[in-house]
Amino acid sequence: MFGMNEDGRRGEESRGNVTGILPTPPAHLPQSKRITAIKTTPHSSAFFSSSLHSFPLQTKSRNYVSLKESSFPGNPISTKRQHLSVVSGSKSDNGFQQPCFQGAESFLRSVLASMETVYLNRNPTAKAILELVQSVDSDHICYDHLAFRTFGVNGYGIDSIAKFFLDFGYTQREELRFPAKKLKALWFSPPSIDLPGGGSRVNGPLPRVFISELLVDQMSTQTQEIIRKYTELSGSGNKHAALASSLGSLTWGKPLYSEFQQLARESEYAAWTLVNGYALNHVTISTHRLNSHLRNIKSLNQFIEDNGFKLNSEGGVLKVSPDGLLQQSSTVADSVSFQFSDGITESVPCSYIEFAERLVLPQYKNIPEREVKEFHRRDGFEVGNADKIFESTSKEQLTRRAA
Repeated sequence: MFGMNEDGRRGEESRGNVTGILPTPPAHLPQSKRITAIKTTPHSSAFFSSSLHSFPLQTKSRNYVSLKESSFPGNPISTKRQHLSVVSGSKSDNGFQQPCFQGAESFLRSVLASMETVYLNRNPTAKAILELVQSVDSDHICYDHLAFRTFGVNGYGIDSIAKFFLDFGYTQREELRFPAKKLKALWFSPPSIDLPGGGSRVNGPLPRVFISELLVDQMSTQTQEIIRKYTELSGSGNKHAALASSLGSLTWGKPLYSEFQQLARESEYAAWTLVNGYALNHVTISTHRLNSHLRNIKSLNQFIEDNGFKLNSEGGVLKVSPDGLLQQSSTVADSVSFQFSDGITESVPCSYIEFAERLVLPQYKNIPEREVKEFHRRDGFEVGNADKIFESTSKEQLTRRAA
């Protein structure tokens, strides 16, 4: 999606006043055919353009884009009048240098909107809570992160869905391990996008992405056989994980009820993934970005419970990181009716909604509140918190919800 060096790394990004660096044209070309670099202003995302017919592309190099094979979203590249666009980078709100990608942003947000639509249609609790919060906080809801679950086998693990986000400027960050659940996870930070007019939900600040996978090789032989069976039947479905999520479709066939039961006995995570696939596992409201009194997560939790919704009680309703700076809570997952391939219809867990408040880091505690940015706050995730949030889809929590 972005320019790559020969060793596979992204090209150097610019900071402040920079000059766009374009490939040096061959010396034999006349001056009129050469491309001139254009200076940008600080933190700009200006495009550099020049007519390609005056400068031959070497499509064998990773620094060049094949006009025949390009998969860059947006307007198709015309082979009649061709233009090369080079984009400068700017420093993101979280302090990291990120590439700008204005041409791809609308497509990315459209995909996220489709994922969100599937999620809200299947999970009435999440939809109702978003509407409740919006009734108090107008249209100023930002997502802290989106989460997905995967099977770590046959190419259906974290990488299968992560590739989509990496292609659109996301950056891989830390890995988290959950030995008791036989899971691992990676989270990804978003690219910097300037939103002078604000925006809400998928049209607001781009969220972090949290992707976990079941370590299938550590499961029992019987469970492994079931998971391998369906991922193999899926063929190349793992290459279209984002599409499956945005359509709300499984990339494999519906399982037998007995197979679902087998997975549920050993890993509720595995059973959930078998019937939900790449669907959004949850979205997370960034409470500190709200404008009302609900920006305090304890007030938000009370508000939600007062309106009749059950919160995940595993380890206490409020999950707090050891440093006290990351506070999280979540609802109990909704259940949906699912017809298995043998004709049996049973209720299975679907998704839930989470809430996160990230407090200001100690070194920034003296900054006036109105000047605090997201990078001044606690970033990342916490194993202890996430381990308990996973329980939002557990049988114990679902049973408690039904009580």
